[in-house]
Amino acid sequence: MNLVRLGTRAVATAAAALLLCGVAASPASATGTPKGTKSLAAVLTSDKSGFDHNSKDFDILTAAVLAVLKAKPNSPVKVLADGKTPVTAFIPTDGAFEKLVCELTGKWPTEKQAFTAVAGLGINTVEAVLLYHVIPGATIDKAAALKSDGAKLKTATGKTITVDVYRYWHHKKGVRLIDADRNDRDPRVVVFDVNKGNKQIAHAIDRVLRPSDLP
Repeated sequence: MNLVRLGTRAVATAAAALLLCGVAASPASATGTPKGTKSLAAVLTSDKSGFDHNSKDFDILTAAVLAVLKAKPNSPVKVLADGKTPVTAFIPTDGAFEKLVCELTGKWPTEKQAFTAVAGLGINTVEAVLLYHVIPGATIDKAAALKSDGAKLKTATGKTITVDVYRYWHHKKGVRLIDADRNDRDPRVVVFDVNKGNKQIAHAIDRVLRPSDLP
């Protein structure tokens, strides 16, 4: 699956208004009103190549979403297939899932091995992890995200993640997401605005968000 192709053609994950906790204003609103209705599920499943050696795409995430929907057709994850419902998802790359499995097992896996390990956690756990990456009810693009330092975003699980906007190379800004795990490095956005122009938008992250504090 080609990440560049995803970005130009425009993994999980569930709607209502965006809830910001402890923020005076609501900076995480998309610049302009997106009108496109292409769903994130359509973007993720557009590549039919399956597991490969490209750590920057979303094969593991796609397989996880499909596994949840196969086992639980009415899961809230199905919102990712409804392009008319606004959603912002932070989608882990294959490399992000591989890092997670390596940290848990001590061995670097292939994409297939990483998916098998993730699926082995149980479908309910996979569902909860996917939904922790989804902000329902709002389309938050790059411009809005970079103005949201300190915002606490309520995920589809009811738990929150915190936006940390940081500077690098003196003038450039990036976005880090602070999750419930305090012992590991927080995920960073590596590609913004996947599926730009549509009500469902995503940002690729380099680590999997953790809804609980792992050892």
